[in-house]
This record gives sequence, structure tokens and C-alpha cells, in this order.
Amino acid sequence: MFVVDARSIVKPVRTDMDQSQPATRTVLLTSATMIAFASNSLLCRLALQHASIDAASFSSIRLVSGAAMLMVLTRSRTGRAPQAKADWLAATTLFAYVAFFSFAYLTVSASTGALILFGAVQLTMFGAGLRAGEQFATRAWLGLALALAGLIYLVSPGITAPTPLGALLMSAAGVSWGVYSLRGRGVANPLAATAGNFLRAAPMALVLSLLLHSRFHAAAAGIALAITSGAVTSGIGYVMWYAALKGLSAMRAATVQLSVPPIAAFAAVPLLSEQITMRLVFASAAILGGIALALASRTQRKRAAPLSGQGRKPGQ
Repeated sequence: MFVVDARSIVKPVRTDMDQSQPATRTVLLTSATMIAFASNSLLCRLALQHASIDAASFSSIRLVSGAAMLMVLTRSRTGRAPQAKADWLAATTLFAYVAFFSFAYLTVSASTGALILFGAVQLTMFGAGLRAGEQFATRAWLGLALALAGLIYLVSPGITAPTPLGALLMSAAGVSWGVYSLRGRGVANPLAATAGNFLRAAPMALVLSLLLHSRFHAAAAGIALAITSGAVTSGIGYVMWYAALKGLSAMRAATVQLSVPPIAAFAAVPLLSEQITMRLVFASAAILGGIALALASRTQRKRAAPLSGQGRKPGQ
């Protein structure tokens, strides 16, 4: 829509529909990403808990297949290899997350691991947000508290004391994922950036597999699960996540990830023959309600310094 002012200068006027399109896109991308993350968690549990593949091989196949899928997507879209500034910190944290996550689930139960992982993610992203000067509204804090309470309520019946090494590995995975998410908030080309990160992280995982070759074992089922995890729920999922992060503050990006455990729990009913209990229903309602409350709040910045140092404007 255009109007002419007193000086006869034509200027575009943003309508409510124009302004709602970015928000709708962010919601759709975020929702699809959380489903992908939950699916990725299920695939990893199926592979490692049934010992159909060793953790190092699962990590390597996951990253290699993810890199291959992203290369195909990038070439089909641009006709050439990924063109993005190399971010070795992002690649390293991606590798660290995948490796720590896989090895932690060898000794930590699923419920305890989820609590440690997402707790570490929240602390990492909130700490970065506070350091960058984000001011969180009271309603956002209440939403976070409600979501965390729901998550604790969901996993508490099955919580057992994890091994110190397992807890440390899962905490490291959470910190790595938090840093990786923050690094991706300001990228101009999510597809190229994610492809580059996978390409640089894959050799790191292969070196780890070589160092641990004595533990190698891989059945066809484990390989298939690792490929699916890498090519679909990781590769494509991370592209969607990078794109969604452009419309999310650190507070919202951290809080919305709390939806992954209940999504995975409900999906496990047909896949793992688990039952839906009233505890699961109430906990999921608290988690999703808390996320909605946090997402509905406003987040402001004290200063203009971008969170990831990559040119974001205040309030974006």
C-alpha cells in the first residue's frame, strides 16, 4: 500500500498483515523445529539404548549424513557449494553437542538426561541474554518458572542419580547447544551456514571414531537411525532453527525448547509402546502454557550491542 504526503513523496506503509507475516513465519518454523528435535531425540534413544551402534559411530554418521543432505539442498538451490563465512566456533560446538549427547545417553537415563540437557541450555542462553543487556518482563519469568516446573514434574518420577561422568557430559551437551543456537541468531544465510558447520564438524567426529575404533559396532538398524537423525531431523531441522532464531530473543529461544520433552514423550507412545498418563498431560500443559506466556511477553535491550555480535538491531 502507498500514500502520498504533502511533499508528494511516495512511501510504503506497513499494514497489520505485513507485520504479522514475519511472526507467523517464526511460529511455523519454531514449531516444525521442535518436532524435528523431539524426533531426533527419539532416534538417538532407539539407536543407543538398544546398542545397535556405538556412540562415536552414531555421532559420525549423523554429522556426515547431515553434511551430505545440506550440500544437496544448497546445490539444488544455488547451483554451487555453500558460500558462508567460516564459523569454527559454531562447528566445534555442533560437534561437541552431538558427541557429548550421544555418549551421555550411554549412562544417563532419558528423563534425567533431558532435565540436565535443557537446564544447561536455559542457563547458557539466559546468561548470554542478560550479559547482552536483555530485560525480561515479569510475565516472561513467570512463564519460564511454569515451564520448568512442568518439566521437573514430568521427569521427577523416573529421576535417579546419574553417574558423575554422564551428568557432566550431558551438561556439556546443553552448554554446547546453547552456544550453537546463539551463534546462529544473526546469520544471513541459514542454509549455507548450517551446511558449512556440518562440513567442518564431520571430520572432528570421524577423528573421534578413529580414536575409539576398538568400541566400533554398527548394525543396519543403528546406521539407518543415525542417517535419518543426521539428514532429516538434524540437517534440515537445524536450518529451520537458524531461520527461526532471527525472530526469537534469547529468552524465547531458550524457553520454547522446553516443549521438546513432552513432544518426545507423546511420540514415544506409538514408537516405544509407552502410555500417556495424567501426569504427562498436566506436565505438558504446564510446559506449553509457560512457553506461551513467555512468548507473549516483550523483551527489551538496555543497549544496542547485538547478542551474537552479528549486526542485530535492538528489539529484533
